[in-house]
Amino acid sequence: MTDEELDIAFQEAVNVVNSCEEPFPADFLLRLYAYYKKATHNIDPPSGRKALINAFKANALFQTRGISVREAKEKYIDLVNDYFNL
Repeated sequence: MTDEELDIAFQEAVNVVNSCEEPFPADFLLRLYAYYKKATHNIDPPSGRKALINAFKANALFQTRGISVREAKEKYIDLVNDYFNL
């Protein structure tokens, strides 16, 4: 898959997630969060009102530190495809 094809597939996966109105399981959301942040080069630290949630987000981000942007996009797409059986 070319970089352009990967970017298109990644954006399509993001759109699928954003258009879903049902709540997602917490573990799924954390993985999506971490891969999305890595894939989009967003290095802002987790922010929110609840310290425990920020700790979970930080841990999820920590687990992605050894993967490339390309791998993060691929993993995000795979998660979405598996979850929605696409």
